[in-house]
Amino acid sequence: MAAPRATIGSVLDIGYALSSRFPDPPQTDYRAADVRALRHDLFCGDVYLADTRADRELATRWSWVPVLDFAWALCDIAEQLDRDPLGSRAARPQHAELDFTESTDRLRFTRRFGHVDIAADWQRDAEPPLTFPHSELRREARDFLHDLLADLTDIHEGLGDNPALWQLQSRFPRV
Repeated sequence: MAAPRATIGSVLDIGYALSSRFPDPPQTDYRAADVRALRHDLFCGDVYLADTRADRELATRWSWVPVLDFAWALCDIAEQLDRDPLGSRAARPQHAELDFTESTDRLRFTRRFGHVDIAADWQRDAEPPLTFPHSELRREARDFLHDLLADLTDIHEGLGDNPALWQLQSRFPRV
């Protein structure tokens, strides 16, 4: 049986909460932190994707998810799902996965035509995936990335001067 499509007006919300259980090392020089540290070692917490209209969400509850890596990977996935030259007219499904480093759990993305289904390995089998227009996923992923970076640079002195973040922001501008 096919998964139900999103109703017109489904609204994607992407959010996070930083963990107090896994704080960044106090000696961290955010200005000079390399890409690996930024993506995998710092800013741990939890993330969620929610359909606010249907009041459903996919959320981690592990406290150790690298939040910046999640935002970065989500932007990469939105682009990866847009590689078919037919774009929103493409009938052939396009797939992508976001795996969580310390776990076997994944988020699975399937784009067909202009919609993306998002399912999580930890969902119950009977639960349908979240479904959003691809354009909304791209826009919200980039907004989430930029909002997260603004929050993190407010919290961590020197992070706004890190060249890796400048490149990241220019690679994924707001749309």
